Amino acid sequence: MSKIELSNFEKKIIVRNITHDDFDQIFALQKVCFPNMEPWKRAHLESHLKLFPEGQFCVEYDGEIIGSCSSLVINFDEYDDKHTWDDITDEGYITNHNPEGYNLYGIEVMVHPEYQGMKIGKRLYEARKDLARKMNLKSIIIGGRIPNYHKYEKELSPREYVEEVTNKNIYDPVLTFQIMNGFSVMRINPGYLPDDKASAKFATLMEWNNIDYRPTTKRHFKTSFPVRITVIQYMMKQIESFEEFAKQVEYYVDVAYDFGSDFAVFPEIFTTQLMSFLDEKVPSTAIRKLAEYTEDYIELFTDLAVKYNVNIIGGSHFVEEDDNVYNIAYLFRRDGTIEKQYKIHVTPNERKWWGIQPGNKVNVFDTDCGKIAIQICYDIQFPELARYAVDQGANIIFVPFCTDDRQGYLRVRYCAQARAVENQVYTVIAGTVGNLTQVENMDIQYAQSGIFTPSDFEFARDGIIGECNPNIETVVVGDVDLEILRRQRKSGTVRQLRDRRKDLFEIKYNNIK
Repeated sequence: MSKIELSNFEKKIIVRNITHDDFDQIFALQKVCFPNMEPWKRAHLESHLKLFPEGQFCVEYDGEIIGSCSSLVINFDEYDDKHTWDDITDEGYITNHNPEGYNLYGIEVMVHPEYQGMKIGKRLYEARKDLARKMNLKSIIIGGRIPNYHKYEKELSPREYVEEVTNKNIYDPVLTFQIMNGFSVMRINPGYLPDDKASAKFATLMEWNNIDYRPTTKRHFKTSFPVRITVIQYMMKQIESFEEFAKQVEYYVDVAYDFGSDFAVFPEIFTTQLMSFLDEKVPSTAIRKLAEYTEDYIELFTDLAVKYNVNIIGGSHFVEEDDNVYNIAYLFRRDGTIEKQYKIHVTPNERKWWGIQPGNKVNVFDTDCGKIAIQICYDIQFPELARYAVDQGANIIFVPFCTDDRQGYLRVRYCAQARAVENQVYTVIAGTVGNLTQVENMDIQYAQSGIFTPSDFEFARDGIIGECNPNIETVVVGDVDLEILRRQRKSGTVRQLRDRRKDLFEIKYNNIK
């Protein structure tokens, strides 16, 4: 099997600012999203980019604009409580945009109906929140439609309808979404959008408060940089098809999304679960049959990362390239891009049973949560690799592992915790549990997955953010703070990175660029 070209599977999704070249696609998108409402004019969008380009966002997926949003900055106290959309936007031209204002006001969000369910709206809302934090604004205010209200207009007042939606007795595609994204209802404005018949011209005035706002200055201070991680302790058990495997995997990615995670982490070679239905007893032959599912595996995880808006450490998988088999861990970013890390140190067991070949390069990957590295199981037991990754900027080292007994597990755990201390870095281990009774060399598993920190006052007392109970199928969720890590490296009780005696010793890496 030839080497797989990952770019063939990438489906890149980007949140970025709108440019003039996007206008035609935005006009087309508006016609699809709001067919019964008056669309933007080119002069509107020209004015938006002229006055406040950083407040206009779109989502691009494989070169197509599938979502957009517009906003301006105002002093909300200067507007009447019962203002209309035309009042707040100067009839859509936002010429009332005030760079010295205190509130970001959202005036439109569009998501193409064919791409709903991919968290496109959430990405746009998060872009607005990031902008509000960056500009040190007090809040984001929106006049939200209630497009399902026309179905209940004869039996419920607007206030009663909003209460029913808030109490989750009625679903409204806009209001429900806004509540789930942290917005609270301030009041209901009549006549907000005259051509919005579905909402009976009503709108909910809603607000999201920026808790990082500093009232004494317009400057934005970074007080923390939390990154949420969900570690999956995956149960190895008999399955009958790839579709069954995919269903189990999606369940856990959904769990990570529900917890608001930035990363979902799967264990090493957990895809060997597929061997339970391949009906091949010879390990070296079975592993090459497993490698035939590589494209299905990559496509599955790429789709899930984009759909659930979470970066996925896809455990690791046996891949055949140029007649050799490698143990490869993949990073599936939530923007649709993919990276990979070959296992560098192959265990005697992997050589004996499967003929696995080693990789030759330590990678450090950029993500929307800073730089990270992946070191597969045995690799974390070689301290030089972690030191190199941290020297290249890694703040988190993810360690997918697969061990069959407690001794093997403890080697991984103790070394991961040692790497966290000696390199002032977060480490995350994710292992398999259960058994595959019909699969040679994968019969038993032992794991207790966890998230570890350096050892100092700023971190958890025992250097453990969270850990699973051993040998059961479960997850652990925890937050690591990159800002605390940055400060601790500079002024901690001990500073291993800064205090190394480079005049006495150094590590030389061969053939690493």
